Amino acid sequence: MGTSTASRRPGKKQEVAREEGIAAFWRFSSNQESLTDSERLHQIKVGFPADLIHAFRLAFDLQDRHLETLLNASISTLERRRRAHKNLDPVASERLDRIAVVSHLAEEILETQVTAAHWMSTPNKALGGTAPIMLCETNIGAKQVRRVLQALEWGGPV
Repeated sequence: MGTSTASRRPGKKQEVAREEGIAAFWRFSSNQESLTDSERLHQIKVGFPADLIHAFRLAFDLQDRHLETLLNASISTLERRRRAHKNLDPVASERLDRIAVVSHLAEEILETQVTAAHWMSTPNKALGGTAPIMLCETNIGAKQVRRVLQALEWGGPV
């Protein structure tokens, strides 16, 4: 017997929770951009709340393996931290901060959060066929993403 359409579609509450999660990431992204470097460094050392991972995952529709790569931690470790209400370690926090700042730049240049999230998640020829978000695993990769975004902003070749 087939699955009903109602059981396959996310419910209204699930969709609202998804939208709230996505909005939470973009608020975080905007907030990081407004902080000084020393404030951001302090937050990174303390660690971001592990609950932020869910919002991050929703904003970019990330698969487990990509999330693990970007945050340098296994899904089980991330979930254990979330359940225990522990903060992320400094490595994961720094990467999340880096992604948030680059995502905010993408939002400013591409004008909407949806367009920015799509651009960040889509393989890009100018970045060697890699999705910009995956390059944000490292500082050098994030610089490459910023360079492409700035070229887009100024209408130059990428």
